[in-house]
Amino acid sequence: MTPASVSTSLGGGVSVLSGRRYRLELTAEQANQCQEFADICRAVWNTGLEQRREYRRRGAWMNYVPQAAELADAKRDHPWLGAAPSHVLQQTLRDLDRACREHGTFKVRWRSKARWAPSFRFPAGNLMTVERLGRNWGRVKLPKLGWVRFRWSRPLGGEIRSATISRKSGHWFVSLLVEDGAVTPERHAIPGTTVGIDRGVKTAAVTSDGEFYDRPFITVGEARRYRRLQQRHSRSAPGSANRAKIVAAMNKTMARVADRRGDFCTQTAARIVRKNALVVLEDLKIRSMSASTAGTLAEPGRRVAQKRGLNRAILDKGWHRLELALTSAARYTGTTVVKVNPAYTSQRCSACGFVSEGNRESQAVFRCKNPVCGHAEHADVNAAKNLRRAAGHAVSACGDLGIGRSAKQEPVGRATGRKPLGESPSFRAGRKSIRRLGP
Repeated sequence: MTPASVSTSLGGGVSVLSGRRYRLELTAEQANQCQEFADICRAVWNTGLEQRREYRRRGAWMNYVPQAAELADAKRDHPWLGAAPSHVLQQTLRDLDRACREHGTFKVRWRSKARWAPSFRFPAGNLMTVERLGRNWGRVKLPKLGWVRFRWSRPLGGEIRSATISRKSGHWFVSLLVEDGAVTPERHAIPGTTVGIDRGVKTAAVTSDGEFYDRPFITVGEARRYRRLQQRHSRSAPGSANRAKIVAAMNKTMARVADRRGDFCTQTAARIVRKNALVVLEDLKIRSMSASTAGTLAEPGRRVAQKRGLNRAILDKGWHRLELALTSAARYTGTTVVKVNPAYTSQRCSACGFVSEGNRESQAVFRCKNPVCGHAEHADVNAAKNLRRAAGHAVSACGDLGIGRSAKQEPVGRATGRKPLGESPSFRAGRKSIRRLGP
């Protein structure tokens, strides 16, 4: 869950909302319905984003309220929209509205039919009922889907607030957001404890206490099979059934790798926040750090293969996922997670403060070149200690959780000649804009 998944309890504290993810066992009809709902939500998202961008180009403003009203009108003109529950489509527009406010209208991505993982959300928890059928099975009643069986892999442990249906590697899952009754403590059990964490490409996380957290996420056999699948993929014809099978096999392998990475980050975060009241991270721009340098035909990039290997190593270690896991686990212990400027943390001596490029002799060796110091230790541990010392100049890692409109997105006037949501080319295409799997 994200750090924003909190609510105010009756006692004045902050109660925690947490997720429970289960694998669904759908009938063929239910699987077709889920795919249809997801396709309709994708069409609504893309149409709403198209409308917002058109308004912004004209210097006008569009938000959730008028789009929701136009969606109701569009359902009368386009009956295929009525196949999905109304509150699911409204939730899609709410998610779009939040994404545009947080990231900007022109930075929000389209939901591609080929690349987007199908998903949709039921926001009304009071419309859902969960029953346990046995030791390994349970069922949940969802609007328009009816009773859906799922594997009871963990207790529910709270009142349902919402449910998200998603598909990953050929399987459908339900993520139930529950209020589990836990309350974020006002103080950590061990106040005054602080730890700095240095994230790297050789070791996933190294703490200022000298602890190393790392593990391989893909086995040798999986890596070999994945390379063979990549070779077969490059030789297959685009759009062919054989290519689709290869992609499914590749996704299945990477799903196991992603699950191991998520498990590692969750367990590591739980251990760290349990022992520390303050956790200090580097304020890294991971998306920029892992961006491609291929360039263009006119201006090709330099050392592209080397940078590609670095990008792969950064993404494999799960830097951002560890940060999310820390902020999520911190809600249960009262730990504060902050980020500091990472400049010179790998070149500064944690003992005397002397800064020099020569201090970092290699990836793992740090040796201070100050004649009166000569301090030597593991380079990542030294960097983590510098992060811990810089905690006084930190900012919260949770970000601004407010839901108000950004100052850069204030309305600048009403549009003239406005195009209703139902008149979008995506909606005029009718059933052609979705892949209908049902009868």
